[in-house]
Amino acid sequence: MDEALVHIDRFRMDFGDNRVISDLSFDVRRGETFGFLGSNGSGKTTTVRALLGIYQPTSGILHINGRPFSPEDGSRLGYLPEERGLYKKEPVIEIMTYFGRLKGMDRRTARGWSLDYLERVALADKAKLRLDKLSGGQQQKIQLGVTIMNDPELLILDEPTKGFDPVNRRLLMDIIADQKKAGATVVMITHQMEEVERLCDRVLLLKNGTAEAYGTIDEVQNRYGGRMVRLKYSGQIPVSPHYSVELEQKNYAELALVGDKDESLILRGLLDAGVCVRGFTVTKVSLDDIFIRIYGDQNVAYQREMAGV
Repeated sequence: MDEALVHIDRFRMDFGDNRVISDLSFDVRRGETFGFLGSNGSGKTTTVRALLGIYQPTSGILHINGRPFSPEDGSRLGYLPEERGLYKKEPVIEIMTYFGRLKGMDRRTARGWSLDYLERVALADKAKLRLDKLSGGQQQKIQLGVTIMNDPELLILDEPTKGFDPVNRRLLMDIIADQKKAGATVVMITHQMEEVERLCDRVLLLKNGTAEAYGTIDEVQNRYGGRMVRLKYSGQIPVSPHYSVELEQKNYAELALVGDKDESLILRGLLDAGVCVRGFTVTKVSLDDIFIRIYGDQNVAYQREMAGV
């Protein structure tokens, strides 16, 4: 899995006098699920479009399978853009069959695959309906089906579960996990940090066109504090060189631990200072916390919108 399927090196993208991407370098290894994260306007979509040849980069190398992407490689790629687009006036089964044919499948195989997929996502009774008669979430399931037809080698999924309820979000995550098991390399662009922690092998957090953090989930968590104490208490939290108070509310606080200090000593210090501790849980800093630290509170509302809350 160490071989790079996607290789981006010193990528720079300018639009006139506006530099959107600055010397960005990273690899997506064959067979992994890679989280490509960032706030709105950080450059994620620009990078993907340059990788797929939609934009011509100002400079740098963007390769898939060791060379620039070309239309002939399309049958091995599944791309789900954030801006969905299918023929909404046509029946669902005809749309899916048509796209299967474009991906090199014969009509019978494409139709059979489509019917099986519709059964899996609980839309078998919608096969002959026009797409525009389906809800937004149902249309999104169809778009995902079209994306994964013919078992593409590389899947690029931009907000694949946007607007889904928890049941359908889990269903689609299971489908994506199955694609990985079948050998696909998956690039996920998402604001669902729980999904990233559950599915992704490595992540890159893009900020203002540069890599703010890049590595495994553990490596990124360790870089941004490593361990966190979630504290239920009453009293006054003392100042300490062994932690910083990241969040403080009535009777609840989050303390980012500094260094390798044993957490039992942190607890003892709180008790000795007269803090009444009713709950003391040590966890790793979540990607959700890291996202907010990097991108600021201005992105919290959008993140919650993506989560459907």
